[in-house]
Amino acid sequence: MCGIWALFGIETDVAVHSNAVFSKISHRGPDAWRVEADCRMAHSCLGFHRLKIVDSVHGMQPMKLHCLPDLTLMCNGEIYNCHELVKDFGFPTETRCDVEPILHLFGKGGIEMATTNLDAEFAFCLVDSGNQKVYLARDPFGVRPMFRLYSETGVLGVCSEAKGLIGITKELNGSKFTLEPFPPGVFEEYSIDKDGRAKLLRQERFYEIGSLERPKFRPFVPYNKLKNDVLANIRTLLTSAVRKRLMADRRVGCLLSGGLDSSLVAALLVKEAKAMNLPYPVQTFSIGMGDSPDIVAARQVAKHIGSEHHEITFTEEDVGNVLDEVIGTLETYDITTVRASIGMYLVAKAIKQETDTTVILSGEGADELAQGYIYFRDAPSTAEARAESIRLLKDIYLFDGLRADRTTAAWSLELRVPFLDLEFTNYMLSLPPELLQPKDGVEKHLLRSAFDGVGLLPNNILWRHKEAFSDGVASIRKSLFQVIQEIVAKREIDVALEDAKTLFPNCTPKTREALYYRVMFEKKFPKQSSLTPYFWMPRWVNVSDPSARFISHYAAEKKK
Repeated sequence: MCGIWALFGIETDVAVHSNAVFSKISHRGPDAWRVEADCRMAHSCLGFHRLKIVDSVHGMQPMKLHCLPDLTLMCNGEIYNCHELVKDFGFPTETRCDVEPILHLFGKGGIEMATTNLDAEFAFCLVDSGNQKVYLARDPFGVRPMFRLYSETGVLGVCSEAKGLIGITKELNGSKFTLEPFPPGVFEEYSIDKDGRAKLLRQERFYEIGSLERPKFRPFVPYNKLKNDVLANIRTLLTSAVRKRLMADRRVGCLLSGGLDSSLVAALLVKEAKAMNLPYPVQTFSIGMGDSPDIVAARQVAKHIGSEHHEITFTEEDVGNVLDEVIGTLETYDITTVRASIGMYLVAKAIKQETDTTVILSGEGADELAQGYIYFRDAPSTAEARAESIRLLKDIYLFDGLRADRTTAAWSLELRVPFLDLEFTNYMLSLPPELLQPKDGVEKHLLRSAFDGVGLLPNNILWRHKEAFSDGVASIRKSLFQVIQEIVAKREIDVALEDAKTLFPNCTPKTREALYYRVMFEKKFPKQSSLTPYFWMPRWVNVSDPSARFISHYAAEKKK
């Protein structure tokens, strides 16, 4: 994990930008930083904040290679097949850094080759000064963030977070511009003129989520090695997804809520770490208010798998203290995302301050991929359920993916998500759609069945009902969102709710809680409401609040 930042087409001293804007993403890479200009490309500036994960000596960026002197790379990513690429193509390596093969791939076959051959989570900016070109690309699920600012006058800005570009808008002299997340699974090519101004030449999609076409990179599990046993294949591929994410020179741990997704990842991580003889025990981390359902379940899982477990507790006062920080960290005012980020932000803070774990695995993506949200029980048809699953996966970078990245990156941790592994997701989405639907009132039935009877998890955890996040970290008597609403009720808001429709026509807040989030967002990111294109809400059910607690068949209500 790191922070990338680049500007093209602005005649402003590099030091001004690096001090005022570049430093806003320093949390993404506290180990080292560099800002440089390329004398062969007018008015260009590249900046990089580094968190050392692989190759602590030679992995600094912007990266240049002696064999490709016209190319410069900045990449926030983990290239899990870096060794296979070097071996398969015979690339000469100058570093041990996993992102180096991107330069070799581009040098051999251009941007198409540099994107389609990556088994990775990545966002990169590649400068070809010899041809006066800039290339941007992002992984298919948008696991690694990247924002693009583009003005009508040809100013191009690139940054891992929007906050690193907000400050340069005053330099645009009133010209129109867009600031938006760079689309996942896409690359763009820009030409740069003699004055440093950028012109978009093409935008192309290199991977389509839900396509039956297999990824082009050599798979970790060869397709001819897969069996006719779907459940066995799911176990094999998810295990492989976890194994490849152990690539690190820093300590690897796991978030553990005690729910199905994080418990599977944690159990597989501990198993694979032991098989690889890692020189440390895997640390797992849970968070809750007292003996919340998640804390209790995670404690049982940690004992079963033998992890070095850490429990972090928080109070209502803690929620109030970090609420505004979280909104600024997230760069969104989406209600569900803000609520779910409180606990993750606090657990990431504890990991950073109290342990030496730097790389964190988590269970994001399972609900979108395996139809794990409770409302999938109400899907009108198999086809609509599949379409909704693919829609959620395509937009995960705006919601759960965004939450997972920002809350951990805020504390200089690198998050990895095995459930969004390209090989695993491609296989799951190639299965007959009816296999992925809830069965007998149980969501993610296929995923649970794949690990049933193998002893990886206690049976009650494997078949634990879906818990709304707010209930899991708090209690069914007083959910976290109720705690937040009570805090917001005591705070002054300088906008009346009845004026919200006029002031905020895009994603108009309809409750005091939503209004508070929006006002705090506008103070930090004025006139950038489009960063949140819509509110996350369950489908096919008539509810006014996004919490699963309001869905009629929510099972947690049955608990005492």
